[in-house]
Amino acid sequence: MQPVEGGLREQHKAQRRNRILDATRELLRDSPESVIGTERIAERAGVAPATVYNLIGPRDKIWEALATGFMDELECRLAAQGAGDPREVVRATVLLFVGDPVVSRRMVREWEVSGLVLDRSPLTQLRRAMADARTQGLLRADIDTEALAAVVATSCVGALHQWVAALIDDDRFLARALFALDVVLAAAAADSHRDQLLAPLRTRGAV
Repeated sequence: MQPVEGGLREQHKAQRRNRILDATRELLRDSPESVIGTERIAERAGVAPATVYNLIGPRDKIWEALATGFMDELECRLAAQGAGDPREVVRATVLLFVGDPVVSRRMVREWEVSGLVLDRSPLTQLRRAMADARTQGLLRADIDTEALAAVVATSCVGALHQWVAALIDDDRFLARALFALDVVLAAAAADSHRDQLLAPLRTRGAV
């Protein structure tokens, strides 16, 4: 019986943890600029304040857990799409953030290491997609696709922070992220695909 009991205990912990994160998102959407304290989260989630601390951690860990939730959702979306195109990876990432703007903006502003928000799922997926593009002959065989993916991710983080600061709108956020990708793809294009990968840059408007 011990393994069953242990499994149920972990399941209940996971359920309480999800309630806490859902409550945090609800509070942020209700009052986008308000201070979200442990007591308010606990009251909304129907748990003790100590439970919030024990299952999630201190304040910065709450933002980290929200970021993990974003990346979990992104992995599900990309898996459902079967996304192997670098453009689809970038597009899905941007649409995820702009789809829940209040929560994503607060998470990025408040989390001390928010620059790491794209380090897991989108970067992993982008590396794979770039490597596939090289295998397919779209990119030169001598190109380090991991380095290219890192450059794109860095540009996307910069565009994300501009969007969070309301310096650019949703459309401009997406345009800048895709522009960074198109520049990298064009720079690494195999000769036989150079015109194809340069085309988006020739027709691009202001970003």
